Amino acid sequence: MIDFTEEQLMLRDTVREFTENEITPRAAEIDESCEFPMQNMKKMGELGFLGIPFSEQYGGSDFDVLSFALAMEEIAAGCGSTALSVAAHVSLCSTPIYLFGTEEQKQKYLPDLLSGNKIGAFCLSEPGSGSDSGAMLTRAVKDGDEYVLNGAKQWVTNGGYADVFVVLAKTEPDRGVKGISMFIVEKDTPGFIPGKKEDKMGLRASDTRQIALDNVRIPKENLLGEENMGFPQAMKTLDGGRIGIGAMAVGLGRAAMENAAAYAKEREAFGQPIANFQAIKWYLADMATELEAGRVLVHQAARLRDAGKPYTKQAAMAKLFASEAAMRGATKAIQILGGYGYIREYPLERIFRDTKLTEIGEGTSEVLRLVISKHVLKETK
Repeated sequence: MIDFTEEQLMLRDTVREFTENEITPRAAEIDESCEFPMQNMKKMGELGFLGIPFSEQYGGSDFDVLSFALAMEEIAAGCGSTALSVAAHVSLCSTPIYLFGTEEQKQKYLPDLLSGNKIGAFCLSEPGSGSDSGAMLTRAVKDGDEYVLNGAKQWVTNGGYADVFVVLAKTEPDRGVKGISMFIVEKDTPGFIPGKKEDKMGLRASDTRQIALDNVRIPKENLLGEENMGFPQAMKTLDGGRIGIGAMAVGLGRAAMENAAAYAKEREAFGQPIANFQAIKWYLADMATELEAGRVLVHQAARLRDAGKPYTKQAAMAKLFASEAAMRGATKAIQILGGYGYIREYPLERIFRDTKLTEIGEGTSEVLRLVISKHVLKETK
């Protein structure tokens, strides 16, 4: 444990206790039913968990990003679906409003988001563009005192339950990524239409949908930040989001390891607990080592962001390593449980499915390697 404040440790322990009492007991149930964890979200809002890295001025808890990373690990260790719902709400909706919004926008939207009275979402990817934001087709055309948005968004986390959406659209299509702007759109705006909930392999209680935008008219005051600056704003948003997903991966990986270790001490083969066998010990040793390394990378990125220093490379490293370490660990954990790890009666089957998304969302492993390599090449001219 390195240099955490008493307040940070108290917050971590509070979130851990809440997770054990409120989140973990329903994790399997909501995974099976695909029920959005609204009850968890509302309670976390009341406790201040959704406002951890935000100023008290807007209803936040006045902690920092490192504190949010500690909280995300605990939530994810109990339920991946709930953790992803929190990540999208906090990192991808509340954060860009906090970073780029006018004072009027902050006062209008943040108190309800940080308290959990309203749920937030982020609309960047489209059916034909994910990592390649320049291929975005959604358009925003200025018409007097309004913008008119048309297009479709894909993979919108919290899409069916969110009240406030941060939406990316092209205001100058011929300029590629330099012609993208960011907007705030409220759920009841005419022409803003959530599609069906996606039937996913994992994180099934997390709500993922396509969003159609059909002549959606919003006031010009809903432009978030400067016109045509949406892409760098989105990249800064995702940089921060990767810290949260990295912490989520560590939490899922920890849950997998703890489940495997407990099973290994109880399961007997050839007259002794399988935890006595060298192969099992080495599996657990590798899992623990890689998860700790991932945790350190996540915390380093969070500390850099909190200090106002560049953290893009470190956030990419943290999310890349933590997610892949968690997936390797979950795979080894399944191997330790054997057939029992493959059936839904045991939590590990759900944890395994949930972990995979951490290698995809908020920057695939391949894109993150591109981000990291660009920094390395610049640093070694």
